[in-house]
Amino acid sequence: MEETTPVRFGLDGNVGVLGKTIYIESYGCAANRADLEMMLAHIINAGYRVVSRAEDADIILVNTCGVKKPTEDRMIGKIRFFGGLGKPLIIAGCLPKINFKAVLSAAPNFSAVLDPYSIDKVVLALKAAEDGEKNRIFFSEKPIVKPGQPKIRLNRVIEIISISEGCLGACAYCCVRFARGRLFSYPRELIVSRLKSAVYDGVREVWLTSQDSGAYGADIGTDLVELLKDCCSVDGKFFIRVGMMNPNHTIKMLPDLMEAYKDEHVFKFLHIPVQSGDNEVLRAMNRKYTVEEFKNIIESFRREIPEITVATDVICGFPGEDEEAFERTLQLIEDVKPDIVNISKFFPRPNTPAARMKQIDSRDIALRSRAATELASRISLEMNMRWVRWEGEILIDEKGSSDSWIGRNYAYKPIVVRSQKNLLGEFINVKVVKARANYLEAEII
Repeated sequence: MEETTPVRFGLDGNVGVLGKTIYIESYGCAANRADLEMMLAHIINAGYRVVSRAEDADIILVNTCGVKKPTEDRMIGKIRFFGGLGKPLIIAGCLPKINFKAVLSAAPNFSAVLDPYSIDKVVLALKAAEDGEKNRIFFSEKPIVKPGQPKIRLNRVIEIISISEGCLGACAYCCVRFARGRLFSYPRELIVSRLKSAVYDGVREVWLTSQDSGAYGADIGTDLVELLKDCCSVDGKFFIRVGMMNPNHTIKMLPDLMEAYKDEHVFKFLHIPVQSGDNEVLRAMNRKYTVEEFKNIIESFRREIPEITVATDVICGFPGEDEEAFERTLQLIEDVKPDIVNISKFFPRPNTPAARMKQIDSRDIALRSRAATELASRISLEMNMRWVRWEGEILIDEKGSSDSWIGRNYAYKPIVVRSQKNLLGEFINVKVVKARANYLEAEII
């Protein structure tokens, strides 16, 4: 479960200058960002001009996320605000499928909605908005083949490739499956072709993204290991970041996956969500693995690749989680020592089994979330301290504030350096001089 900061941008200038203007705000995970990049290509190719202020736009598009209740509330606030500007409004992303009723209540006169399967219809939605149509719904039964879609990268260094849509799970708390559906894997050859093209264009970092990378290929007779082998056979200097994978799929291919991770092209970064340290809670969540299996995955990877960065997710306050169960979650964090723990408070989501269960008092959930966050932050700092005095090469993949730049080493550790030069896309040598809970600070050498 991932929510990023919003993407707001404009392409003012000589791109699509003859067309109508459109303002875009986008939220959500890497898959949603990939969808945005594809929609952007369709929008620009159709002659529209993207502007950086809503007041300058003829049409507004919001690409939404709905994974958590606070996120949905934020999205609804945005939709209500933009709907009140009196301009045609298009709503894309996961929320229209997760809670259409809330979307309609926030903006009864919206122009069009798009689900994640229908991003190639964004120009049809724009035309409908131009024609003054209301409440057009562009939902599709089957995903488009996203690796074959045109796109405009938001970051010239990073290529985001959707390797599949949907998942094989039915987690009791999850509403994303209502928007993204059942697993639909894209052919390996299309993914590798996209990667080759991106590397040729100068991309240095490739994100393989999906709702569950571990399930990739189960519906088309292949798997993530085979995909990684194919991707790593591409010539060039680039890194691959493998997206989140659930433990029940990961453990089935553990030896081969660890071997694939040893390739120099693969970031030593493992995102395995555990959600709870209590097996009874995991059963209530309808997660198909045990705490012991999760620990086995992490311990096995660390034996083979000691410096690997481990990220996990934890939900605090799932129905039925008593104090003893929560203490087991804290103990698991203490024992496993993940580099990153994404802590979420439980909120019931529409049409999920967990929403019908007896809920835990919100005050107790807040206390548990605070305790887990404090523990996770302490351990993150402890794990990052191991990298102080490390020297090596990093790839600068992001501009920070002021004169700072953010790079990644082979273990995908975020490392901040300072320079007046434009370092984006450069490989530079650094020495880590300071550790913080969320990043490292380094000097250029």
